[in-house]
Amino acid sequence: MRESAFAYAKLNISLDIVSKMDNGYHSMRMVMQTISLSDMIDIECVPGDGITVKSGLPYLPCDERNIAVKAALAFFRNTGISGYQTSIEISKNIPVCAGLGGGSSDGACVLRILDRMFGTNLGREKLETIGLTVGSDVPFCVAGGTCLAEGRGEILTDLKPLPQCHIVICKPAFSLSTPELFKYIKCERIRARPDTGGIIEALENSDLLSIARRMYNVFEDVLPRGAREIAEIKYHLLDDGALGAVMTGSGPAVFGIFDDEKRARLAYEQLKAKYKECYLALSTGKQEIA
Repeated sequence: MRESAFAYAKLNISLDIVSKMDNGYHSMRMVMQTISLSDMIDIECVPGDGITVKSGLPYLPCDERNIAVKAALAFFRNTGISGYQTSIEISKNIPVCAGLGGGSSDGACVLRILDRMFGTNLGREKLETIGLTVGSDVPFCVAGGTCLAEGRGEILTDLKPLPQCHIVICKPAFSLSTPELFKYIKCERIRARPDTGGIIEALENSDLLSIARRMYNVFEDVLPRGAREIAEIKYHLLDDGALGAVMTGSGPAVFGIFDDEKRARLAYEQLKAKYKECYLALSTGKQEIA
């Protein structure tokens, strides 16, 4: 048996950190969106045993540290299916360590493929529950689309889809440590927060300009001094006609939303001349789950 599917990147239209929970995790409130930038996942299952993964990127782990492997293990553990050697091949297009959920999307895609391949028909809710054991962003990535994500990311409320738009993504040539950024966050001291309610209302009205103007990420307030390029990229995007620009996740990738394809392409070309990892994308809808 062999099947393939796309694993779509995610963006944080907004990211708010509400509180720190007793279990040590942070309670989040985020408006999330999948986009057309994607990896390709190819899975082959034959009689045998074991799970292997390859990506063509030598620095990505090929064992249980890889989210795709974790997802496959979680699927087989929860379904009781055994006796198959599972080979996973990941064609990477989503930049790693960027805040775009590449690993989470790969893991969610593995769950969708295996569910379809073995005819288990677990449904979206069960796949999201399994996904949470793999990673906090995996539940959202199972179906994607436009969602309000709360708690660790597992409490999902479907929202009216983001109006069709052009998105320019740019990742500067450095990474940020998510645990370090969380260390700097003091929930009681956060003064500027995204207008999540306003974004949801603007989505209901299909008002792209109002959505873009309300985008905000509280992690931007605790960035290290060496991350000034994030602000510079935002300014570039806004100067080139973006309706709004913000860092996604724990960064360092930044994206801008455009209502005009020509402006988006011009912004992309200008940033591409300076930054290697730049991408043009469109918003995407939900994945169909059997």
